Amino acid sequence: MHSPLNKIPDTMTAIEITHAGGPEVLVPARRPVPAPGPGELLIRHHAAGVNGPDVFQRKGLYDPPPGASDIPGLEVAGEVVALGQGVTGFKVGDLVCALIPGGGYAEYSVASEHNTLHLPEGLQLVEAAAMPETFMTVWLNLFQRGKFTRGDTILIHGGASGIGTTATMLSKAFGAAKIITTVASDAQRDASLALGADYAVNYLEEDFVDAVMRVTEGKGVDVVVDIIAGDYVPRNYAAAAINGRIVQIGVIKGVAKEVDLFPMLTKRLTHLGSTLRSRTPEEKAEIIRELETHVWPLMASGAVKPLIYQTFALEQARAAHELMDSGTHIGKIVLTLGQ
Repeated sequence: MHSPLNKIPDTMTAIEITHAGGPEVLVPARRPVPAPGPGELLIRHHAAGVNGPDVFQRKGLYDPPPGASDIPGLEVAGEVVALGQGVTGFKVGDLVCALIPGGGYAEYSVASEHNTLHLPEGLQLVEAAAMPETFMTVWLNLFQRGKFTRGDTILIHGGASGIGTTATMLSKAFGAAKIITTVASDAQRDASLALGADYAVNYLEEDFVDAVMRVTEGKGVDVVVDIIAGDYVPRNYAAAAINGRIVQIGVIKGVAKEVDLFPMLTKRLTHLGSTLRSRTPEEKAEIIRELETHVWPLMASGAVKPLIYQTFALEQARAAHELMDSGTHIGKIVLTLGQ
C-alpha cells in the first residue's frame, strides 16, 4: 500500500499514445499513480528503456497483454517506494530494475516482485533501465530457444540496435567462433566491430548472403538472429549452414510474402520465434534466474554492459522515437526522469 512517508502523489506524468501513428502521437498526460497489488512493487522511475515493441505499439501493431497498462515501456530502473502484500524480497528504498508488461514511459509503475532485480553490481540506473527487456529477449531466443553453443558461427541482423549489440556481446562472451553483423553505416560498422563482431556487413553496399558465404568459406552460419523479416527470410535460409537455426526476434519489414521452403528441407533448418511480453511472470522469472547465474558476473566484471547511445527526458519521448525510426542509433535509447 502507499505510505504517506514516501510522499507518493496521486497523479503522475505519463506518455500516452493518442492514436496509432508516428512519433508525434506520443503526448505527455496526467495519469493516476498505480497502486501495487499482492506480490507487486511500486517503482519511482529514474530511467526507462525504449524498445522496438514500443514502436510497434505506437503504430497500432502490438497491443498490450490483457490487464497491462496502455502506457508504452517495458523496462525501467528506479527506487522502490511502496510494497504490495506478500512482497518479501525487497524493501522501500531499494534500487532496482524491472521488466514490466507496460507502463514504463511514466514517473511510476508497478512490477511483479518476481520480475524485479536489485540493481546489478557495476551498473548505473540508466544502464540498468536498458537491460531487462533486451537481455531477456536475447537470452530467451538465442540461448534458450536457439540453442546457441560455444563454437557456433552467428549472423546478427541490425547489429547496431539494442538487440544486435546485446546479441553481439553475449555471443562473444560465450564463445562464438565467428560473429557477422549487418549495419547501415561506417559508424555502425566500427561500433559493431568494437563490440566483438568479426565482420560487419553494410547491407546498403553489399549483399549479406554473399558476405556470409565469403566469410564462412561457403559453409554458412549456424545461427541467424533476425529482427527484420520481410524479404530477409529467404535470404536467411540461403545464408544458413546445414542444421542452421533462424531465430526470429522482430519483424521490422513485415511479413515474408514469398518464401521457398525447399532450402529449409534440404538444409534441415529450424526457424523459430517468440515474444517476451506475453509470457507469464513465472516464465520471465526463470529467464531472470538464468541471467543472474550466467550474465550478471560478466556485468560485475565489466565484460558486458548495456550500450547507451542517447538519453532523452521523459517528455521528449517523441524525439526518442524519431531517433528509433531513423535507424541511425548504436545501442539503446533511454528516457530519463529528474529524480
